[in-house]
Amino acid sequence: MHDFHYGQGQLMCEGVSIASLIKKHGTPLYVYSQNTLTQHFKRLDQAIAPLDHMVCYAMKSNSNLSVIRTLADAGSGFDVVSEGELRRVIAAGGDPTRSVFAGVGKTAQEIQYALKQGVYSFNVESEAELERINKVAAGMKRKAPIAIRINPNIDAGTHAKITTGTYENKFGIAFEVVEKLYAHAAKLKNLHLRGVQMHIGSQLTEVTPFKKAIEKVIPLVEKLKRLYGIEFFSIGGGIGIVYKQALASGSERWWGSKESKNILTPELYAKALLPLLKPLNLRILLEPGRFISGNAGALISRVEYVKRTGKKNFVIVDAAMNDLIRPAFYDSFHEIVPVSAKGGKPVSSDVVGPICESGDYFCKDRPLPKVGEGDYLALLSAGAYGSVMSSTYNSRPLTAEILVHGKKHAVVRTRQKIEDIWRDESIAPWARNI
Repeated sequence: MHDFHYGQGQLMCEGVSIASLIKKHGTPLYVYSQNTLTQHFKRLDQAIAPLDHMVCYAMKSNSNLSVIRTLADAGSGFDVVSEGELRRVIAAGGDPTRSVFAGVGKTAQEIQYALKQGVYSFNVESEAELERINKVAAGMKRKAPIAIRINPNIDAGTHAKITTGTYENKFGIAFEVVEKLYAHAAKLKNLHLRGVQMHIGSQLTEVTPFKKAIEKVIPLVEKLKRLYGIEFFSIGGGIGIVYKQALASGSERWWGSKESKNILTPELYAKALLPLLKPLNLRILLEPGRFISGNAGALISRVEYVKRTGKKNFVIVDAAMNDLIRPAFYDSFHEIVPVSAKGGKPVSSDVVGPICESGDYFCKDRPLPKVGEGDYLALLSAGAYGSVMSSTYNSRPLTAEILVHGKKHAVVRTRQKIEDIWRDESIAPWARNI
């Protein structure tokens, strides 16, 4: 599942001790495993190998240039949602012609740039967007490849903020009107109807929602293929990861939660979906993000204080919600383990950051090893929607990021200097000199 483990009582990422990274680079610190990134991509890629397919890594989960390059070298395409993300693909040596452009608010400038770079397809989210893409392409005397995103109105049963496949969400075109919109699109001279797309949500831990959505959409896909010769069907991403997991230390001590036995593996995913997809004889696109990057990363943090308040035990660390917002934003669970394995009875603790918000926490009332000032904790499964969602709230600099490969490591983003936070700001010329 990932390459974080204990060796001689010390937390390791592949062959590198986290303690050595802390000593050299300080905290808070993001650490990524290159092997985990590569193996997760390859495992999914191999599971659907019987199909003509392309795996397009969803960059919004983690867009560090070294992460992108690692996946490009493994053969990945990319799912981008902004001009900035497409530029990152190119800067990292990825192939824009193996990239799909998603998102509900594409600007004319973004569409123009993506057309110049030869993106594989635009995932169209509305009739207004369809018209805009056609207009921009006409001005460039080109044909824009498009796939209309179907909203199948399937409840994926995931968190409300990451579900995308019901009519309560802003994404896609209602299932009942998609056929009519394709008929309209076929009359627009500067569009190439290349495919059809859907995506029902993120962090799905069962295959049933995927299967229900695909079964519902397949008859329409077959009809669109007959009428317009579409080349691909994108079934989106959304494969979940295991956030609750235990790490062994020695032969007796374990830290973390009991692992779930009901894990949606690429093999189970493929076993359920391949029989549905293979008869289509279309290229199948997948757009996974979290599945590839989520368990490949950890956020390392130093314990600054331990504070007892009534019945509460607060472990105050130097990382905060600006570094990893998922617990505050989604009430998300991240396993928290000591960098140096500890014995003794666990203590019910709240792990909190220094930001002046009650929402600045990583866990509440969780049994954790007894720690003190100067100890270090690792928040696991932080490789997706971690650093990429970070900010400089409270004028806290962005963290450094490290990529580990075997026994080697490299700084893949330097720690931001405090002065650089306001480097691009200025005082208005009419402000009174002090």
